[in-house]
Amino acid sequence: MGTKSKAALLMLLAVLGIAAGGGTAHADGAPGGTDVQVAQTLGARELTVIIRRVDTTPSPLRVDVVTHRGSPPGTLHLTVAADGIPSARTDVVLGAEPGVYAGDLRVDKPGPWLLSLSDGTGPAATIPFLVPARVVPPWERATYGGFVAAGAFLLLALLVGVRAKRTAYALIPAGGVVAALAVAVTGALLSASTPPPPAPGSQLDPTFDNVTDPYGAAPLSTVDYSRPPVNLTVHSGRGELALGLTDGATGRPVDDLLVHDNALVHLVLVSPSGRLSHLHPVRVGPGGYRVRVADPEPGTYAVAAELARRGGGVQLVRSTVDLTGTAAPAPEPPGAGPRTIDGTPVELSITPGTPTTITAHFRTQDLQPWLGMLGHLIVAGPITGPVGESAAKAPTWAHVHAMIPPVAGQLDRPDETVAAYGPDVAFTYTFAAPGRYRIWLQAERGYRVLTVPAVVDVPTTGAGR
Repeated sequence: MGTKSKAALLMLLAVLGIAAGGGTAHADGAPGGTDVQVAQTLGARELTVIIRRVDTTPSPLRVDVVTHRGSPPGTLHLTVAADGIPSARTDVVLGAEPGVYAGDLRVDKPGPWLLSLSDGTGPAATIPFLVPARVVPPWERATYGGFVAAGAFLLLALLVGVRAKRTAYALIPAGGVVAALAVAVTGALLSASTPPPPAPGSQLDPTFDNVTDPYGAAPLSTVDYSRPPVNLTVHSGRGELALGLTDGATGRPVDDLLVHDNALVHLVLVSPSGRLSHLHPVRVGPGGYRVRVADPEPGTYAVAAELARRGGGVQLVRSTVDLTGTAAPAPEPPGAGPRTIDGTPVELSITPGTPTTITAHFRTQDLQPWLGMLGHLIVAGPITGPVGESAAKAPTWAHVHAMIPPVAGQLDRPDETVAAYGPDVAFTYTFAAPGRYRIWLQAERGYRVLTVPAVVDVPTTGAGR
């Protein structure tokens, strides 16, 4: 083989090496999805359902169910369905001890799926989730195809140059090499500047078509970033609340909620005396949610539902509901100082100022993440009468978070199996008006969600004390 032929062969191998070295293409914008953590108040159980990420299909689907202290043992029936057709079922036996209980299912194609959970005593909870597809962007296909075509034209030029009587004929496939390389380089340059299409599930209502082919089946005109707020109706009966969510413009059921802070709906109830319940209603159908209320106080409760709608952002909807029950009223909590909550000593400090710093000291560094956060602080006020009714009408209703320290290179946030945080949980908040406020600080320890109530008196200077 001559010198020119050897050089051409080396160039061919180099081009093919570039084309083969691109690696496996992943779904646009993410390497293959993330874990989905969804809190669910299913009957008497407060659960966290963790749907582990799936990178390829068909594939096993692992579902971890985290139980909390006080949850009764029993069996959960899990089913996954696509297009309304169940494809796999399994049972998860929950023990008396809180912790993680696992079940294995199977998904066979990318797209929108539905996970159903039932304990056999009430309506099943349904959790929508998305199985991503491995998608190669058009410009990436152009890059790979250009390099492969350049290699083929180079091989053809080599063969023509060696066998043809007139080497000028080799210029024709050589021109193909140049053209193919131009396509490949152009595709590589466009890959860094061309925006991806709307992401099904977060920006776009997901379908099997736009998940598997987001570039061909997701035109920009279908994205709606101005969906109206929801209307909330609350009905009580048989020891539970039934929530109805309807579109503020059309009146149709709202079925486009996103998992926001590890829940589809965060429902906060404040009893007439100020006892707080932070619940997570289960989805029983489009726009329909149910949640059990155990032994309520008689009287008017404040109801606040926090949710995120696809294309509509995070929304807070407030209402009231009258309940009957036999629970005794809760005493008024103190302000700053030590106390014991469910056997755990807590020191609460309130540093006046604008803003005010509120810190709970738990003495031990074994707090667990709950709803993706280290801690939650709910503020209502000024309170001027019965706490439930007054909180529902209060000018201020706030939900503040203490964040988990980020870990470099970690895609998924730590779940409740990680008990390594604390001992301090601090919040910063500015009270907008003077008056008496009720606050409730929440953190998790030993698979038990601890709720620390307190009273904060804000003077006319605007500083809490």
